Amino acid sequence: MIAIIDYGAGNPGSVRKAFEFLGEKCVVTSSPEDVIKADRIIFPGVGSFGEAIKTLRKKGLDEVIKNAVGNGTPFLGICLGLQLLFEESEESPGVKGLCLLEGRCVRFREGKVPEIGWNEVKPVREGSEILGSGGFAYFVNSFYVAPADEEIKAGVTEYGIEFTSAVKKGNVFAVQFHPEKSGKYGLEVLRRWLSCSQKE
Repeated sequence: MIAIIDYGAGNPGSVRKAFEFLGEKCVVTSSPEDVIKADRIIFPGVGSFGEAIKTLRKKGLDEVIKNAVGNGTPFLGICLGLQLLFEESEESPGVKGLCLLEGRCVRFREGKVPEIGWNEVKPVREGSEILGSGGFAYFVNSFYVAPADEEIKAGVTEYGIEFTSAVKKGNVFAVQFHPEKSGKYGLEVLRRWLSCSQKE
């Protein structure tokens, strides 16, 4: 079973529809028990870094996510679900993220903010096979992640600067774009994630 985490400000319905289109059974849930039992976990997020982490902690989902990742459960983060994996964000000074990955989230300094629309995702290293040969995906973001470890970068995108648009570390894969809104390429990314993600 795939658990799609619903913390009240994400887009779990469209993510569920995308996976159901691929023939997968999903449950949209805010229950820690459902997340603990899941074979795979998806965390789609939109909104504020600070408010999202506050809600996760209130629901007891922050520790559940950390434990599941630590136990090897395949995890897919989408948009804010990528950013919250890191230590902090300029959006919410003084607020700690999930701290599963080292680094921080930085606001775009150039171009129109937020970035809204289609942009190219380019794979950058071995292990980024989930991204295939790259493609165009749909973005809505004012912030981007700056990983402390360059080795976890799986994909990059250009928007005034070259920024990290996908990361992979062990059983964790996360993207800044919205694969569920990215047409054929987005579905291919989700399909490849399913085929590559097995509990470690």
